[in-house]
Amino acid sequence: MKLTKDISWWYWAATVPLLAIGLAGYAPGFIAAAALTAVQIVHFYSREKQLLAFPVQVRIAYLGLLLLAQWPPLYWVYWLQLFGTTAMVLFSYCLLARVLSLMPWNRSEPFSFKLLIRTFISAPVQGNILQGMPAE
Repeated sequence: MKLTKDISWWYWAATVPLLAIGLAGYAPGFIAAAALTAVQIVHFYSREKQLLAFPVQVRIAYLGLLLLAQWPPLYWVYWLQLFGTTAMVLFSYCLLARVLSLMPWNRSEPFSFKLLIRTFISAPVQGNILQGMPAE
């Protein structure tokens, strides 16, 4: 069993309690989660050197969701992020990455129901979902 985790895992692991703190009623938890996500964007952009690099896209989308959830009718998005980030930390399953992998600029095959199902039911992979998608 691998005991060491990469920096990405640690970022997400630190985000989970920040979201939980925010959802428990201490709003600065959400601000801290957004700030940590912004740090991740800078970190992964400096490593990848492109905004469209998949790890950067995931973090930009995650920050966007954190900001959208500030609007009271979308507050429930925080719960989705808490559950999704927890799944990422515990099981390496990232729903957001899978959704982003379906965007036209991230896929090389035409969109189909088969691709949709394969995207969401494939096992978690090391690296990112774009690298681990099984062949059709």
